Amino acid sequence: QVQLVESGGGLVQAGGSLRLSCAASGSIFRINAMGWYRQAPGKQRELVAAITNGGYTNYAIDSVKGRFTISRDNAKNTVYLQMNSLKPEDTAVYYCNTIPPVVVSGRNYWGQGTQVTVSS
Repeated sequence: QVQLVESGGGLVQAGGSLRLSCAASGSIFRINAMGWYRQAPGKQRELVAAITNGGYTNYAIDSVKGRFTISRDNAKNTVYLQMNSLKPEDTAVYYCNTIPPVVVSGRNYWGQGTQVTVSS
């Protein structure tokens, strides 16, 4: 059974920090690169950052480079996103998933996500 459980979001002032966590089922975590995605109101979901099994990272959005850090704990099947110097434009629902997103019954499967709200 596929599981993606995100946590750690919240309301923070601009300049603050949050650390997101995502617990994934072992069946998908062990063999896949993992990523954090986000979807802001009225916008399409977009990839924020990715990390391979070996720890190689890539940040897909220029504005988060130097502020966000993705990491993973393979023993815990967990991926993290440390977000520093948060800006109002980082406000979104954040999701974790494999790269590309896992497919269940012919459709991309997503967890519930975690809301991040940054106030100015």
